[in-house]
Amino acid sequence: MASNTFGELFRLTTFGESHGPAVGGIIDGCPAGLAVDKQRIQYELNRRKPGQSRFTTPRKESDEIQLLSGVFEGHTTGTPIAFSIVNKNQNPKDYSHLKDTYRPSHADYTYEKKYGRRDYRGGGRSSARETIARVVGGVFGRLVLDRFNTVIQAYVSSIGDVSLDKSYNELDLSTVESNFVRCPDTPTAEKMMNHIDEVKEMGDTLGGVITCVIKNPPLALGEPVFDKFHADLAKAVMSINAVKGFEYGSGFSAAKMRGTQHNDRFYVEDDKLRTQTNYSGGIQGGITNGEDIYFNVAFKPIATLMQKQKSVSRDGTDVSIEGKGRHDVTVIPRAVPIVEAMSSLVLTDHLLRQKAHDLL
Repeated sequence: MASNTFGELFRLTTFGESHGPAVGGIIDGCPAGLAVDKQRIQYELNRRKPGQSRFTTPRKESDEIQLLSGVFEGHTTGTPIAFSIVNKNQNPKDYSHLKDTYRPSHADYTYEKKYGRRDYRGGGRSSARETIARVVGGVFGRLVLDRFNTVIQAYVSSIGDVSLDKSYNELDLSTVESNFVRCPDTPTAEKMMNHIDEVKEMGDTLGGVITCVIKNPPLALGEPVFDKFHADLAKAVMSINAVKGFEYGSGFSAAKMRGTQHNDRFYVEDDKLRTQTNYSGGIQGGITNGEDIYFNVAFKPIATLMQKQKSVSRDGTDVSIEGKGRHDVTVIPRAVPIVEAMSSLVLTDHLLRQKAHDLL
């Protein structure tokens, strides 16, 4: 299996399976001298980990990180940063009935056809548990971005058919962690939680949308033509499990607008070039222009259902399967720190690439 590394100069390689001994990664290209706060890393891991609320899988994992290299006396050394997180609460027997069965809308069939075998214990490498390593990589990226006062904040803007119909500019994003669904609007969050409870009783699952905002992004990031900033950002979030769509700035609504409506007009404020509107989403020509970067990420409903589904076995026999074990009703709240982490990786990588360009 190739393609387990993300980035050009700031690179993250991940390893591990859902029910293997551990998951982890190696960060290459991280600058030296950055102060490392292990509690900050653990905080982000806790936002992603299972068992947070009644809306998530009850699998109990401490997700405690072990830093193996690249950090000495509380600072990065400039050498590869290796880390691991032990899987302490595996229950592979929950998946033994699926050994010869292809689950609908999972990676079972495609993995087996590509590699000639598959890990049926929770999907193995295709499991979202791999995203633990991405969250860690994102924290180290933020150590670089902190020097530029860049802030990344994601939140849940819809779950199922319950949507938050407000712009991020109308919201207090500091309240994202005030409820289990990570929606910064209390009335909408309560509707979302009620909706999840209703669907859970049916043994069904839900998808949704996460909105992410990057404030004070560094100017001039992006490498046209094939590594445009928004192209790499799209690739980053589309690599997250269950993601089905990405749009930035005005997104698909731009198709209904006229140029006179959509153009972001320039003006000067305090000797700085700004735009009166931001339909571009902070990116023009594939390069960041210094305005807020904002985008939406659509997630599908979880494919594992707590009700019977028809499928086929490896030998083509019709079978009926039903989810067992511990599963989320929706991944959306737990995916918020993952979207932030992938945004951090893209920003940090492009920042280092731009700094290398500036030196020339």
